[in-house]
Amino acid sequence: MAFPDKVYVKNHRQLASQLEMNIPKGAFAGATLDALFTGDGLSKLDETTRDRILDFAEDFLDCDCQSHPYCGCPERKFIRYVLELRAQGFGPGAIVDVMTDDYMVYAYTGDVRSFLDDSVRRLEAVEALADVEGNEGMAAKARRARDELSG
Repeated sequence: MAFPDKVYVKNHRQLASQLEMNIPKGAFAGATLDALFTGDGLSKLDETTRDRILDFAEDFLDCDCQSHPYCGCPERKFIRYVLELRAQGFGPGAIVDVMTDDYMVYAYTGDVRSFLDDSVRRLEAVEALADVEGNEGMAAKARRARDELSG
């Protein structure tokens, strides 16, 4: 399961109650996105929730793809957001706190930790392959990115 599939809507029951419909807990689930951004979904939400949902949409759902928002861009943007938080020095627990404060979404700390660990391992593999291929620039870039993630 990909990391964005492990990102959930905070206060899911409250949100479903305001929307007067059942929605999946997954923040990137198609039915969740449809419920929030089609029809009068947003107008049913309280102001604070609506503001956070609109921030989420502005930061992650804005792309020009024809299959928007089911094109993968939102998930890639969210992954970049999490990696940037880590590069700023936030640990897994703090990353969860920030994403919850910013967008009313959360993930389990262990899932964030696993995602970050997997990212470091992938960068190590990229670095090793670049070294084998003699691509010093790519190896150095992967090493810098790995060092940022490792803290």
